[in-house]
Amino acid sequence: QVQLVVSRGGLVQPGGSLRLSCAAPGGISALNAMGWYRQCPGKERALVANISRGGSTNYADSVKDRFTISTDNIANAVYLQMNSLKPKDTAVYYCHAHTFHGMDFWGKGTLVTVSS
Repeated sequence: QVQLVVSRGGLVQPGGSLRLSCAAPGGISALNAMGWYRQCPGKERALVANISRGGSTNYADSVKDRFTISTDNIANAVYLQMNSLKPKDTAVYYCHAHTFHGMDFWGKGTLVTVSS
């Protein structure tokens, strides 16, 4: 199945920032929404934030006021700006896309580690 292309995560100090990007290849069209999920150590994958094609956003309570999701509808790309990072933000982050046809696509997970 076609996969979304995700930027590399990395190691960030507490209080630092990191921006993740994700793009849908040409084989994916009619995107309805894109978003980010994460899987923290020992926990299940959970929604971080998503954004509809119309620009409506939804955030997990734990990241509100620190993370910002944005999208480039022409490029079929989504971005996650993460500020004021905390050790509890350490996780494998996954990009997700949902189409108007009801199909779901995922990118490979990218590890973000917040540690001093």
